[in-house]
Amino acid sequence: MDWKSWHDDYDNPGSALSRRLRVVQRHIRTALDEAPPGPVRVVSACAGQGRDLLEVLVSHPRRAEVTARLVELDPRNVEFARALAREHALPDVDVREGDAALSDNYAGLVPARIVLLCGVFGNISGEDIERTVAASPQLCAQGGTVVWTRHREPPDLFPTICGWFERVGYERVSESDPDAGFGVGVHRLAAPSQPLLPNQRLFTFHGYRTLR
Repeated sequence: MDWKSWHDDYDNPGSALSRRLRVVQRHIRTALDEAPPGPVRVVSACAGQGRDLLEVLVSHPRRAEVTARLVELDPRNVEFARALAREHALPDVDVREGDAALSDNYAGLVPARIVLLCGVFGNISGEDIERTVAASPQLCAQGGTVVWTRHREPPDLFPTICGWFERVGYERVSESDPDAGFGVGVHRLAAPSQPLLPNQRLFTFHGYRTLR
């Protein structure tokens, strides 16, 4: 899979991917608006080109308060995200080339107020989704928001994933309509966050074509 060209549909306003991006960005804006005064930490796993977060920060009034780490393995997407951050003068956005499944890549910036798990759950096994959800309180601050995505094709794991989040102390904030052509979920951590465990592998990225 060419993960750089995968992003091309973002530029097609009618595509499901572009519509999903707009929904994710709306939830990011809301999470930034509702964050307490002061610094806001954001982490993004499998961040791709970072457009979900970076395009929001460009015009958001709290952009100067945000410190973010975007973890992405594809070097072309990493360079795209870095260039976008430079273009819009976002020096506190760290785009890290590395495996987003490794907990060490988030050390020093968690627990975060906003955690983005977009484009992850459709590309890993159900067992790994459950493991990642269970570990996510290590990434998310108490009261913080997780924005995540997962397709609604059979077998539709979206309701099950909601249950996994809620089992480990999250409250459901929002879920997209089942007929939207994509799935976007938002959960807020009501329970205390957990210490980040080093040298932890959260998942193995297979890619949705392999899983199908």
